[in-house]
Amino acid sequence: MGILDLSRRKLLKAVALGTGGAFALGKTLPTAKACMECITDKLDGRFPIGKTLVLGDAVVPVGYEALSAAKPYVAAPPGAMDPMKYLTAFDYGRATSLSDGRSRREYSLWAEDMELEVAPGIKFPAWTYNGFLPGPTLRATEGDRVVIHFENRTNRSHTIHLHGVHPANMDGVFEVVPAGKNFTYDFTAEPFGVFPYHCHMMPLRKHISRGMYGTLIVDPRTPRPPATEMIMVMHGLDVDFDMANDFYAVNGYANYYAEHPINIRVGEKVRIYLTNMTEFDLVNNFHLHANMFDYYPNGTMLAPAEHTDTVNLCQGQRGIIEFQYKFPGMYMFHAHTSEFAELGWMGFFNVKA
Repeated sequence: MGILDLSRRKLLKAVALGTGGAFALGKTLPTAKACMECITDKLDGRFPIGKTLVLGDAVVPVGYEALSAAKPYVAAPPGAMDPMKYLTAFDYGRATSLSDGRSRREYSLWAEDMELEVAPGIKFPAWTYNGFLPGPTLRATEGDRVVIHFENRTNRSHTIHLHGVHPANMDGVFEVVPAGKNFTYDFTAEPFGVFPYHCHMMPLRKHISRGMYGTLIVDPRTPRPPATEMIMVMHGLDVDFDMANDFYAVNGYANYYAEHPINIRVGEKVRIYLTNMTEFDLVNNFHLHANMFDYYPNGTMLAPAEHTDTVNLCQGQRGIIEFQYKFPGMYMFHAHTSEFAELGWMGFFNVKA
């Protein structure tokens, strides 16, 4: 088998996403055996030197962007890839009061290359914001002055393009930040809603698929009703760089919430800020078992648009999901695209009395 002809379904058979839990798909992954290969990076035609993982009789290329001038990859900072902590990690920035009653919120973001584990035994050479995949979840209130200090710590150019309303010179398209340089984004947070941010350097599909995306939540001036709030970013993981996803995940790690269910209580109101940043597939989706949820497209309305148990999102689409469970038990949530669920986009809510 050639190193570039491994299909997603062959990979599914070759890789055990579980680690002995109820949803393990085969045996535990063997220890990754590294060897040096030269593989074609189909995204921009270059030939990076890469390591491969040998999984049984399947050879999975893991193409490090390791040209001679590249900086070495370093381990992720402790806790950076803990999806359970990421679930509720909202960064409100450093807030100071302005004379007109608004707040000024300052955030620090930087681009950094990180080797991150994205499934048991599978390391991914990610391009990240702050060492996270997805990037940090920024949060402000409508009308706040948002100041983002961005530093590029990589050997290639990056930007931050934020969805929402702001001046043209804050859009992160023409404001290219070269390697080793920095840029400050300064704008008013408007309107309220849920907004993805991502790198806008070409080729976009490469910068996004390698992990350069996150979420900005802008709260309405009158807060939404109290709820247990979570962030979920749906995305794919193309570990062999053939422009087809090998795994699917929420918040960085395949099947994490299947192996580590999310604990909630009967009657507890849950609010999920849901974003889809899946590259190479047109649509991703969220399905909740044994329940229905109110859905607020883009988070820009205070009344729900529909009451459903499944929502489809194209890349860059987002919204807010709100629900409560009436009965205790273990309830699944997952992509209703079966292939995505089988390849890692699956989780559970453990509802306690």
